[in-house]
Amino acid sequence: MSSELQKNLDYVNAYRENRLKGAQTILENPDYFPELISICFDIHDKNTHKACWILEFVSYEKLEWLQPHLDFFCSNLKKLKDESSIRPIAKICQLLIISHYKKTDITLSETQLQDIIETNFDWLITDTKVAAKAYSMRTLHILGKYYDWIHPELQIILTKDYANHTAAYKAVAREVLKKIK
Repeated sequence: MSSELQKNLDYVNAYRENRLKGAQTILENPDYFPELISICFDIHDKNTHKACWILEFVSYEKLEWLQPHLDFFCSNLKKLKDESSIRPIAKICQLLIISHYKKTDITLSETQLQDIIETNFDWLITDTKVAAKAYSMRTLHILGKYYDWIHPELQIILTKDYANHTAAYKAVAREVLKKIK
């Protein structure tokens, strides 16, 4: 049986206004939120990437809604293989880390932090598209202020991979390397 949320996701496409409309549906129906998160990590669901797009937009407005779902969210990060899902989730990881250290809406456990660190390093060293790598670099840079081993590792990866990447990657890598030094 197809849920109301699934029917809505069938109509979502990559256009920004369309994704915003999908997010608005969730913001107006918070009871859809647990199902949305579940779909984000159900890699057999045809709408996984669309759910991730919408979760990103919802997270800009209501990041705190993720708090009760953080164990599930963080422990499932490594399951994502689809580029269209990874990019918005990488952005959400960045939002979570910023919020956690600003002590605003989100509190992450040590296990959740470790899941985010591990997955962001994976995205950085595997064949992931530039946008996800850029979010990962910035997320890991923030985390490196609290875990002293991260900046040296990040520096090695960014320096080693620098020559083989696009201008966009190099721009973010330069920005992060400059902040680390």
